[in-house]
Amino acid sequence: MTTRATSGSVPSTDFHLHRTTDRTEFRDTQRRPGFKDTFSALQVRNFRLLVSGLLVSSTGGWIQRIAQDWLVLTLTGSATAVGITTALQFLPTLALGLFGGVIADRFPKRKILLVTQSTMGTCAGVLALTAFTGQVQVWHVYTMAFFLGLATAVDNPTRQSFVTELVPRDTVRNAISMVSSTFQLGSLIGPALGGLLLGTIGAGWSFALNGLTFFASISALLRMRESEMPGLHAARKASAGMRIRDGLRDGLRYAFHEPAVRWAIALVGIYGMFTISLPVTLTAFADRVFHTGASGYGVLNSVVALGALAGALLSARRIRPSRLRNLIGIACLLTVTEVLAAIQPSLWTFVPVLASMGMATLMFLTAAQSMVQLTTPDGLRGRVSGIYNLVFIGGGAIGGPTVGFLAQHFGARSALLIAGLVPAIATVAIGLRLRRDGQFRLVLVRTRSPWHQVPVRLNLEQTEIQLSTPRTTPVARTSRPFVLGRRQHARMDSHLRPMRARRRPQHHQ
Repeated sequence: MTTRATSGSVPSTDFHLHRTTDRTEFRDTQRRPGFKDTFSALQVRNFRLLVSGLLVSSTGGWIQRIAQDWLVLTLTGSATAVGITTALQFLPTLALGLFGGVIADRFPKRKILLVTQSTMGTCAGVLALTAFTGQVQVWHVYTMAFFLGLATAVDNPTRQSFVTELVPRDTVRNAISMVSSTFQLGSLIGPALGGLLLGTIGAGWSFALNGLTFFASISALLRMRESEMPGLHAARKASAGMRIRDGLRDGLRYAFHEPAVRWAIALVGIYGMFTISLPVTLTAFADRVFHTGASGYGVLNSVVALGALAGALLSARRIRPSRLRNLIGIACLLTVTEVLAAIQPSLWTFVPVLASMGMATLMFLTAAQSMVQLTTPDGLRGRVSGIYNLVFIGGGAIGGPTVGFLAQHFGARSALLIAGLVPAIATVAIGLRLRRDGQFRLVLVRTRSPWHQVPVRLNLEQTEIQLSTPRTTPVARTSRPFVLGRRQHARMDSHLRPMRARRRPQHHQ
């Protein structure tokens, strides 16, 4: 026996897939996931090309970020200037993230990615050229960071929605998990390689190497075959003739009225505000709690990245579609790990809990993003992804200074404890709201029966009708309640109407 949520109509429409549930497909999701399910999306050639290009470009992006921050610190000697560089890189997403989603839905996504990747490579080349000539100034870095942010504001929603066009629908979750694993690998390799290059050959060569990495992603996009993209034609047909203003309004309306998208984005915003600002808290832990210095801070970040990589691989093995109850369960697990990490007495007990926190964080983000992508129709995925990125990055922009203020005035442990308790309270409140709305109501379904039928719920009324016995039998009359649907039937006593031939009973459907 298995459980499945129903909507009370016929045919039954899966709430998160927006399509009629097929019995064969539902039966296939009940099997136990195996090792081959972890990399099932890599069987698609176009997706393999995308992942390989992203791995190289994301590694180069981390190399440039390390070199960029160090260059600004060298030129100005101010940590505030480093923060301004980071803010300029994320400001376009906050200001133009919604329009980036509209662009992703309006135009062919592969061509958009070619433009954005070329722009990012050009920014890296300009920084490398100014560094080689010795004429680099801080405003050069600020300008290139701003243009990089403009390209990222369009690139992120386009890439996220482009994944659903490359792979079949039943492997979308696995594909999203593989993309997350790719970025986690880049975050592991990139900072270490960037620090090595920065100390040996300088910032200019780091920028040049990052510019060369974009040739891998551009060539991968050029080698893709549109004839092997299962979701390409549906997405283009859904967004044909869309106007920018109407598209933006429709995306906001859908994200607000669809419960799965609304609550997933709300949870991502809450956790982005408190939980995703973990590096700010780790700085205080390394400096004031465990006194490990900069090297210890790097080790703690590597532990988080290793846990996140494990979480991405675990999410890739999951073959069932994400649901709100799964998302809330993973969110609760994340808050528990944060609270446990805040009360650990030593570094040796803090490290394994920190790895668990990284794993739960990546599982939560993968579940939220896959549910948003699978729930959203073809013509709205770019716009909804833009809203998702806007809320996520906006929450981090607000939560970073907030968590830093708490860590500075109340201590690192108190800041991490508050960052876990506040999202926990919000998660419980959302769960109670969903329970009140009936989102968690389940119906048992016999999936192995060849006569499997979708449960039907009729608006039935109870009506009392009186049954009488024939005149020849001296038995007192009795009344018995019967459940009838749609209309009320009343039988007349037999002595008030002529006798007629008895017919076979007709059953109400």
